[in-house]
Amino acid sequence: MTAAVPPQLIDRFGRTVDYLRISITDRCDFRCVYCMAEDMVFLPRAQILSLEEIYTLAQTFTGLGVKKIRITGGEPLVRKGALELLQKIGALPGLEELVLTTNGSQLAAMAPALKAAGVKRVNISLDTLDAAKFKAITRTGDLQQVINGIQAATAVGFERVKLNAVILKGRNHEEVGALVSFAIAQGVDISFIEEMPLGVVAQHDRSDAYYASDRIKADLAKTFTLEPSAAKTGGPSNYFNIVGTTTRVGFISPHSENFCGTCNRVRLTVEGRLLLCLGNEHSVDLKQVLRSQPGDSAALTQAIIAAMQIKPEKHEFNIHEQPVILRYMNMTGG
Repeated sequence: MTAAVPPQLIDRFGRTVDYLRISITDRCDFRCVYCMAEDMVFLPRAQILSLEEIYTLAQTFTGLGVKKIRITGGEPLVRKGALELLQKIGALPGLEELVLTTNGSQLAAMAPALKAAGVKRVNISLDTLDAAKFKAITRTGDLQQVINGIQAATAVGFERVKLNAVILKGRNHEEVGALVSFAIAQGVDISFIEEMPLGVVAQHDRSDAYYASDRIKADLAKTFTLEPSAAKTGGPSNYFNIVGTTTRVGFISPHSENFCGTCNRVRLTVEGRLLLCLGNEHSVDLKQVLRSQPGDSAALTQAIIAAMQIKPEKHEFNIHEQPVILRYMNMTGG
C-alpha cells in the first residue's frame, strides 16, 4: 500500500485542499436551462487541455496530497478518450477516491467499464421523472435513457450512486417527494441543489425560481422521516438518513446555508484554469504554466502551492441580482 502523502495544499484560512474537481470537456449532449444557453459556442480544441495535460495535472495534485478527484464536464463521457483517462487517473498513487458526475446518458453502455477503471462513486443528474418536463429542462435529453443508465450503474456495484436534482420553483419543486421515492426504489442516494447563479440564462428568472433547501425539507417531512446523518463524502452536501431505508438525502445550499468554512475543494476548468472558488473568479492559469514550461514539474508544483494563497474565504452568491460570474456551469465543471 502506498504511504499517504502529507497535505501540502493549505490556504491562508487553514483549510486543507485534498479534493480536486476536473472538467474534461465543456461539451454536453444536453442543454439544461440552468446550466447553459440554448445556442452554446463551445471552445476550440486548442484552448482546452489535452488528455495528457489533464493526467499530468492530476498526477501533480495527488503528489501534493489530493486524495479525491471528481471528473466532470459538460458531460465528461462524451469526450473521446475519457475512459482511458479515468483508468490512468484511477491508478495514481495516493488517490483514495475517483468519482464521476454525469448526466447519465452514456451510463447504460459504459457503467461496467467505468467500474473496472476504478471509479468508486457516480453522481447522476436527474431533475424530474416526467418525460416531457425532462425534455423541456434538458432541451435534448431522453428520460428513459437516463433511467436505464441509473439502473446500469446500480447493477455494476459502485460503492455509491447518487442522484443530483436542481430544484426550481414552478418547474419541478412539487416532485421532490417523487424523486426521493424513486431514489429509495433504486437503492441510491439523492441530493437537492439550490440553483447557482452562473452565466446569464434567458429561460427563467432565477430569483423567482429559487426554492430553498428548508422548503424542500418541509415538503419531504410530510411523507418521510429524516434524521441527521454524520455521513460526509468530502463535498458540500449536508446529509439526512431516510428512516426505514438505506437512502440518504443531501442538501447543497449555497444560498441558504453557506458551506465555505469547511471548503476543501478546488476546480480545474477545461481551459486549464485552477478555480479556487465556484462563486468567485480567483484563479491561476495552469495551462500557461504547462505549455510555457513543458516538463518542468517543479514550476507546476510551485504554481499550484502558491495558488492556495488566493483561495477566497467564501462565495458571495445573490440569487436576486444578475450574475457576477458570467461563465456557465458547463465551463466551470459540475
